[in-house]
Amino acid sequence: MINKINKQQSIIRIGTRGSPLALMQANEVKSLLVKSNNLIEENIKISIIKTTGDKILDKPLSSVGGKGLFTKEIEEALINNKIDIAVHSLKDMPTKQPTGLLVNCFLEREDPRDAFISTKIKNLARLHSDAIVGTSSLRRKAQILNIIPTVEVVEFRGNVQTRLKKLENEIADCTFLAIAGLKRLNLTHLITEPIPITKMLPAVAQGIICIEQRSNDHKISKLLKTLNHKPTMIRALAERTMLEILDGSCQTPIAGLAIIKEGQIILKGEILKLDGSKKISYEATDNIDNASKVGQSVGLSLLKKAGRGFLPNT
Repeated sequence: MINKINKQQSIIRIGTRGSPLALMQANEVKSLLVKSNNLIEENIKISIIKTTGDKILDKPLSSVGGKGLFTKEIEEALINNKIDIAVHSLKDMPTKQPTGLLVNCFLEREDPRDAFISTKIKNLARLHSDAIVGTSSLRRKAQILNIIPTVEVVEFRGNVQTRLKKLENEIADCTFLAIAGLKRLNLTHLITEPIPITKMLPAVAQGIICIEQRSNDHKISKLLKTLNHKPTMIRALAERTMLEILDGSCQTPIAGLAIIKEGQIILKGEILKLDGSKKISYEATDNIDNASKVGQSVGLSLLKKAGRGFLPNT
């Protein structure tokens, strides 16, 4: 229940991680709530919650639990009424929410592509065969190894600023970051080259900010309804349905992107071997009202094409 401070308006507590990007996203939600619902800015409070994923920086996510590491503590605060909404990067979210919680609000998607970042190498095409690539993403690792099998990939955990500092310290020759995050942090000047989706299909839901709430909190539901961007919600549904079928986690290289065009939704999905030695792709199109159906189609088709043993637990 939201804490009452007066008859006119309640305090709304926003839970978020404490990285500069997470805080930028939380403040964006705060501004939209104020503008869309005529709320008092001072009555919307941001609460920083440190997650397990923020604390463990010396190990790959795949070895310590995967996506839920960035949401567990925030969701516990939401369940225990310590916050009223939680702001997340949707690509960090498991496909299922804990009982009593709901993700039903999506801000308009930012550019979903990856950016190639390097002070030494002009573009991806000039990446030499013995280069050192820094990334903590198994998807990006598999994709770059699929393109150039001989590069060395080193672990690059941490927020955007931490990874850029590692690049500055020459721990690697280059890295990849989401263009959406760089745009939100006003760091697009650091982009060496945007990577076309034909070369590196992005992570499922990359570029999407979502808002999580308690499913029985009807006052919050009413406020968030004004923020929801329906085309983004439809794209997210298709991509995350595919991800759920593929049992997607931080332990599996999976990519996917849905596009809406002339009333149709087009979903392309991709799975890779961890070492990049094999890549399987599939694309399907359907009416935008059938976003879940197209996600199922792509997910099941990828599983069928891959066969037993291609993905973990298959």
